[in-house]
Amino acid sequence: MDIFKEHVDLILDANLAFYHPKDFMDEFDVPKKEKKILLTVDDAFQSFYDNAWPYLKKNQIPFILFVSTEPVGNNGYMNWNQIKEIESSEFGVIGHHSHSHDYLIDKSEEVFLNDIKTSNLIFKEKLGYVPTLFSYPFGEYSGFMRDYISQNFKIAFGQHSGIIDVNKNKFELPRFPINEKYGEIKRFKSIINYYPLEYKNLEPEEKKLSKENNPPNFRVKFFDNQKNIENINCYSNEGDKWMKSNIKLVDKELTIKFREPFLPRRGRVNCSLNDNGKWRWFGTQFIVD
Repeated sequence: MDIFKEHVDLILDANLAFYHPKDFMDEFDVPKKEKKILLTVDDAFQSFYDNAWPYLKKNQIPFILFVSTEPVGNNGYMNWNQIKEIESSEFGVIGHHSHSHDYLIDKSEEVFLNDIKTSNLIFKEKLGYVPTLFSYPFGEYSGFMRDYISQNFKIAFGQHSGIIDVNKNKFELPRFPINEKYGEIKRFKSIINYYPLEYKNLEPEEKKLSKENNPPNFRVKFFDNQKNIENINCYSNEGDKWMKSNIKLVDKELTIKFREPFLPRRGRVNCSLNDNGKWRWFGTQFIVD
């Protein structure tokens, strides 16, 4: 909690405001003139309720709590009364995090659909509605999963790093993980000063890799008005080795020739750009069979 409080102090010292999730949804398609912080919390652990919730409530900091319905009430997890307490506040919004919180990308399409529908029924019973914000368990999704979520929810989040902008696909939005492993203060100071690296299109759309499409044909088309694009650098972890990527940039289109296939379980690509002193960033995550 001490580190989390320090994170909040750094946000406030930088004159950044917290985005209320409802405003975030309503204003998603509106170009932004100022940067804001959207706080999301996955899993609804009891430790969140015991430690972070009193602090967030006291300071009225808005956030999304993504709940998986199966473990609710189990040892180490919040119960429904605690979830309803947050849901009834003016600044806590409940999000959908599946039923089982299993590695659903490894399951059949039928199992995935049944998992989401089971959770929907429980949310409807316990809260009276199905949350419209979704967080993929472990940040993992296939094209099929993303397409289904896009037809049944308003917005969905992964766990690949990056800054949200109006051009990002609202059903695979990035987030920077901030936890025991990734919560170091120096890193956090950098993160809150990043800006989005916007693009028209990113391929491949399918983020689940198999032998047939690994390594992927990676291609990003940037907007014509993006300045200093020649300063871009990318790093990727194919072969389970983080190294500078072999990039090619032609007419605002970036391609990467990967050294070798990505290894299970996750492949990542992170790109940054020094744009006249503004550091811009985007990341992509692949799930590898």
